[in-house]
This record gives sequence, structure tokens and C-alpha cells, in this order.
Amino acid sequence: MPLRNPQKYLYDIVDCCKFILEMTKDKTVEDYKRDRIFKSALERELQIVGEAMLQLDNINPEISERIAEHRNIIGFRHVLVHGYASLDPDTVWNVVETKVGILLSQAQALLIQL
Repeated sequence: MPLRNPQKYLYDIVDCCKFILEMTKDKTVEDYKRDRIFKSALERELQIVGEAMLQLDNINPEISERIAEHRNIIGFRHVLVHGYASLDPDTVWNVVETKVGILLSQAQALLIQL
């Protein structure tokens, strides 16, 4: 798929969300706090989700607006990238536990519709 294709960004969101859910299964916030490699991998996947959402919003806001928290996802990407020093581990873990599964479902549904 071409780079500026909304389906490409939705696919990346779906792929990252699936990976995040798989890699965090049977893990805890304490694992996230303690394991630098796990922490880095998780944050990188969340950054990709946010960047894909940002690019999707840039090229097709009508599609991105169909994802409930698209603005918050983009904002969280900015925090991960630019505000890493003040990043709260419990907030990151809350996002994983309460938001990623919902985003996965919404992005999959949109991908099917396109």
C-alpha cells in the first residue's frame, strides 16, 4: 500500500495494538517499570500508533474522527516523544489496559469498511 493511504495507517494501528496486547499479556506495571527493554518496546509501539493516527488525521480527518479518542491518541504520542522525562508509568499502563483493545476494535472495523 502507498505511504499516504489511510488503510496503511489503519493497518499499522491494528498491527501495533495486536502486538502490544500480546507483549503485555501476563505482564504487570511492575514489569514495565523494571524491564528497560520491555519498557522501550512498549513505548515504541505506542509511539507508532500515535504517529499513524497523526498521519491518518493529516490525510483523511473524516476517517480519523471515527476513532473515539483520536485526538488523545495523537496527544499521547507527543507526550511519549517529547515529554518522556515526565511520563508516568501508571498512566502508560492504564492506556495499555483500558484503551488499546478498544482502539484495536475500532481500527479493525474501519479497515474492513475501507
